[in-house]
Amino acid sequence: MKQDWQTQRVVIVGAARQGLALAAYLVKHHAQVVINDRRSSQELESVRQQFDEQVGQQTRIEWVLGDHPLSLLEGTDWLAVSGGVPLTNPLVKAAVERGIRLTNDSQIFLEAAPCRVIGITGSAGKTTTTSLVGEIARSARQPGQVWVGGNIGKPLISVVDEMQVADLAIMELSSFQLELMHTSPHIAAVLNITPNHLDRHVTMAAYTAAKTHILAHQSPEGIAVLSREDPGAKSLADKVAGRLMTFGMERPETEQFNWEGSYLSGNELRLQTIHPFADLFLFNRDAISLRGEHNLNNVLAACAIAAAADLPVSAMQSAVENFRGVPHRLEFVRSWHGADWYNDSIATAPERSMAAIRAFEEPLILLAGGRDKDLPWDEFATLVSQRVDHLVVFGEAAEKIFSSLQACNLHPEERGERPPLTIARCKDLREAIHVAAEFVEPGDVVLLSPGGTSFDEFRDFEERGECFSRWVKDLH
Repeated sequence: MKQDWQTQRVVIVGAARQGLALAAYLVKHHAQVVINDRRSSQELESVRQQFDEQVGQQTRIEWVLGDHPLSLLEGTDWLAVSGGVPLTNPLVKAAVERGIRLTNDSQIFLEAAPCRVIGITGSAGKTTTTSLVGEIARSARQPGQVWVGGNIGKPLISVVDEMQVADLAIMELSSFQLELMHTSPHIAAVLNITPNHLDRHVTMAAYTAAKTHILAHQSPEGIAVLSREDPGAKSLADKVAGRLMTFGMERPETEQFNWEGSYLSGNELRLQTIHPFADLFLFNRDAISLRGEHNLNNVLAACAIAAAADLPVSAMQSAVENFRGVPHRLEFVRSWHGADWYNDSIATAPERSMAAIRAFEEPLILLAGGRDKDLPWDEFATLVSQRVDHLVVFGEAAEKIFSSLQACNLHPEERGERPPLTIARCKDLREAIHVAAEFVEPGDVVLLSPGGTSFDEFRDFEERGECFSRWVKDLH
């Protein structure tokens, strides 16, 4: 139910993209808004100026900066917690103890949205899948407008007042956003659940519980879209309240009328539906320009989600044929000295780097590092030992990755005819690029797929990817 914000005092913790978008929305709806951030007034001066220009300098907003004082909670009705703020923050914990309601921009958007909403989450692939579903919806030329955002692009709370009943909103959701949500989208997709963000959630049980919120509050009219082949996503099937659609490489070995979803048959991507029953050809695998089996899985997921939203097969075909991917996700940067250089800065967990490694058969020079998220690197080390020719580690995680490789007991025969793996350690990404440049030979692939976050050196994975691309283009 849409909340009436008049006279409500809302403290927003975190003056980043989500928090500022929510502040602008709440001010427009006559709430008493306080923006709180641990950064200083000097650090946020330009942010405040831009925000004042956006909402109007005469707007009364209180800014409390430099700390999270508990006095903020006096007279507060709601504490809106931005995604980057952990629920273990003392201010958040104190709010819970006092019975103050917690919320965030995603929850408020779901309450306010007048149209159908598709929510997509997963440990990997959610941005590519969300973007592709958006392209399918646009190709369908539905009567309403298509909005894509959430954890990517623009927070949808900033445009919810422009939305109409006939529109379709497609929303990427992270575990951080889902932690506080108690409303589920009409169509909720879980692509996979693998170890990620354990520096924040600590345990896989807590991380999985956060992801589960995307479908935990669906009605019997809702639709859940789950992977058939990822154990984490598949385990949520018994929590589905309404219709279930699935996706995966293999066609299920089950009764013909007991399932619906997408699958791969030889070179064909196909879709089975029950009401009415149909087994439809979508397109051939070679229509997909994205590299890697993980991207094939993303396309299968996007088609199942699109089918759940009643988008036509013709729109799936058109969108997939024209989709070239998303920046920083196996993005081709340039050829230099006969080697192809790729930017996969989005890979902030070892599992994501492993998917990128598997996308290439060419001799591989891998740049890995950044900041570790308390995730295991053992399987990554084994795959690198088998498939990578030169490994260049950098940043805070360099020593942990190096130690994992040293502990890997790979039998020499497992490398086949590849020469022995070489490992170089660098202090930062820029140095890693120049070290990689010394290794390259014609026919190589140089891949930035870090496995760690960017926060030891950059603002976010996007800035890291942009710097990588720029520095690679500067090579001469």
